[in-house]
Amino acid sequence: MTAVAPDREQKRELIRGLHNLRPRHRGCVATIGSFDGVHLGHRAIIAQLQQRAREQGLPSVAIIFEPQPHEFFSGEKAPARLMRFKEKVLALFEAGVDRVLCLQFNGRLRNLSAEQFVQRILVDGLGIKHLVVGDDFRFGCDRSGDYRLLQEAGARAGFTVEDTATVEVRGERVSSTRIRGALEDADFELAETLLGKPYRITGRVAPGRALGRQLGAPTANVRLHRYRSPLVGVYTVRATATDGSELATGRNEIDGVANVGFRPTVEGEGAQPLLEVNLFDFSGDLYGRELAVEFCHKLRDEEKFASLEILKEWIARDIENAKAWFAQNP
Repeated sequence: MTAVAPDREQKRELIRGLHNLRPRHRGCVATIGSFDGVHLGHRAIIAQLQQRAREQGLPSVAIIFEPQPHEFFSGEKAPARLMRFKEKVLALFEAGVDRVLCLQFNGRLRNLSAEQFVQRILVDGLGIKHLVVGDDFRFGCDRSGDYRLLQEAGARAGFTVEDTATVEVRGERVSSTRIRGALEDADFELAETLLGKPYRITGRVAPGRALGRQLGAPTANVRLHRYRSPLVGVYTVRATATDGSELATGRNEIDGVANVGFRPTVEGEGAQPLLEVNLFDFSGDLYGRELAVEFCHKLRDEEKFASLEILKEWIARDIENAKAWFAQNP
């Protein structure tokens, strides 16, 4: 008889660091990756992970890193994140993962050899029984760890290893890099196809400088909490509250226009990327509420204007163009 894992809702758990692993966490089916975007390719891996977890009656675990390895090595030059840490963890749980183990990617972890990584994290830490990874997976300080090394280590330590099939859309592999390219090209249809859902940025509305109100277009400001944004420019958007509540009486979704970027007209060098959303026909208080902002269409690139008066004129034009777009694309 096939073993059945306990109810998944009772097991969902974020574990921050090896030091927070407990004896009850030993014994699992695991996978490893950055999982930026939790796109269709990632979901195929997770489905495979879930199937093996059900067969063995064990919880499924996704091992991720913070910061992401390429951010550790490249800093501000690293590719833009598709989603922040909180979004990723929630998306992994939504896809069916029982536990997420987040390892701090630092000098100590970076210097582990492939053999040390397997022993300390997979064997001593998690006591894994089965590992699901891509056959091109590389790890360890010298990147000497590969699929074959994992198979050999598993044979000695008592766990099995399985590779994953490549997921393709329109004849090309689904990847976070490809999604970034689609977003850069403002091809939101392709991005949605690769992600399996529309591209959204979520975040909590924070107080700003109230400059938008002075310019005749009050905005909800959302900090992006990342070095770079995969989107920069002015876009038509649809916003919803992540808790499912109404944003206005009888309305849980509101159209608007958003600027994503560094606000070059009003900010100096070194500014952090910010999402500013102007919701049409909305006058409520959004401070402290978490919004999910879906991007629909790009209106223009972000620009630095010679004065706030010219910026005000362009904001009015952006609102007019956005409303016209929504009228044609209800």
